[in-house]
Amino acid sequence: MQTTGTQKDSLAWVIQTWAAFLLSISMTTFGIVHLPVDSWVKGFMGMGLAFSIGSTFTLAKTTRDLHETRKLTARIDEAKVEKLLSQHDPLNFK
Repeated sequence: MQTTGTQKDSLAWVIQTWAAFLLSISMTTFGIVHLPVDSWVKGFMGMGLAFSIGSTFTLAKTTRDLHETRKLTARIDEAKVEKLLSQHDPLNFK
C-alpha cells in the first residue's frame, strides 16, 4: 500500500498567510473607522466584517475536513482492493 505523507507548509508560507490576513483586516478596519458616516453605519459595516471573517474560517475548515475525509476514504478503498488482489489466485478456477 502506498502511504501518503502529511503536507507540511513552510514557515515562510505560514508567515505570509498570517501577515496577509492581519494586513487585510487592519486596513479594512481602518477604512471603516475613518469613513465619513454615522457610527451606526460603521457598526453595521464592522459587524459585516466580523461575520465575513467568521464564515471564511468556517468555510476553510469545512473544505479541509471534506478533503481529509475523501483522502481517508480513498486510502481505505485502496487497502480493500490490495487485500482482494493479494487473495486472488489467477490459477484457481472456481
